[in-house]
Amino acid sequence: MKPKCWKSKIISIITITSFSIISNKLIIENIPPVSAIVEQTAIASAQLNLSNDDNLISCIKIEDNEPSQLSVNNSNEINKQPDVQPANNSNKQAKTDSGEAPTVTFSEEELNQFPDNNGPIIRKHYEAGSTEQYVNIGNSAYVRNMTKLPNQVIIDANNSKPAFTLTKGSEPQVLIYHTHTTESYELKEKDYYAANFPIRSRNTNMSVVRVGDEITKCLQQAGIGVIHDTTIHDDPAYKGSYDRSHQTMKKILEKYPSIKVALDIHRDAIANDKGERYAPIANINGRNASQIMIISGCDNGTMNYPNYTQNLAFACLLQRQLGKDYPSLTRPASFKYKYYNQSLTPGTLLVEFGGHANSINEAVYAGWLFGKSLANALATIQN
Repeated sequence: MKPKCWKSKIISIITITSFSIISNKLIIENIPPVSAIVEQTAIASAQLNLSNDDNLISCIKIEDNEPSQLSVNNSNEINKQPDVQPANNSNKQAKTDSGEAPTVTFSEEELNQFPDNNGPIIRKHYEAGSTEQYVNIGNSAYVRNMTKLPNQVIIDANNSKPAFTLTKGSEPQVLIYHTHTTESYELKEKDYYAANFPIRSRNTNMSVVRVGDEITKCLQQAGIGVIHDTTIHDDPAYKGSYDRSHQTMKKILEKYPSIKVALDIHRDAIANDKGERYAPIANINGRNASQIMIISGCDNGTMNYPNYTQNLAFACLLQRQLGKDYPSLTRPASFKYKYYNQSLTPGTLLVEFGGHANSINEAVYAGWLFGKSLANALATIQN
């Protein structure tokens, strides 16, 4: 009996190993070894927090422990960063030359690699609530005041011009970068998600980097000098991402002092304790786009960031332009006590494109729309 027993075990081991290699090919190639499990665990344990009057679901996106004052050196965790170069926009899957909205494609094998139905995906359009927390800054544009400051601070910023102007020429004026570079999306629009599908990936064709590519292309087509930095700041260590992106920003700004605007492109993560995931969505010209949320930080007295209203003025300008160009595309902009490296320029903002339940094409389409509105907004403050 022993030989047969050992034969059976060997066959089982070979079968399991082969299946594991095939089914996990995408993960092995694309997923950072750290933080994907951490984020999934947090999402699974998150609580649904519905406001009584506005039905806005709380965002449970994980942020690393952002320090009030950033350290100058972050030990050995810092990734080696290549020399900054203007973005290379060659992507065979993008269709922007003729003004057509972009599409990202994947093979059937990639699309069907994670078939398990672990929970529903709910597409939801987020609007401003009815409380005084939501400040209307013009037409369909709103800012959500999440600070203890009076709404007049937002109103004053909305009535102010940004603290910078753009100059004509070929010099870079805008920096696109990513603190959480590996944040990724579903490969296609789905009604369910697979728990083992990677929500963080080094594959730039399914991450926020691909969204940054579209924004970059739109600015270049508008004649605005832009740099898209794709340095990975959240792998192998998630903690300290903002320290590392701070150093990347400083390096780029020192090399290109002409840069006035720096946009940190992220994606959100929204879920509840029932195992449901939410995809912020807007239908623009008959096609689904992930909703966009601009975040402008505010100093609580500990961040050494006294000029936060300058960034807020730019956030208001951009939010108004988006509301004018594509009503319903944005969630209310968020004004809250966060730093997010926004003291480095008066035009630094964090922008969330959808959530982990959105498809990459919904996010890329939103990036394309955002890029066009950003170019329109910047044209109003160009010399």
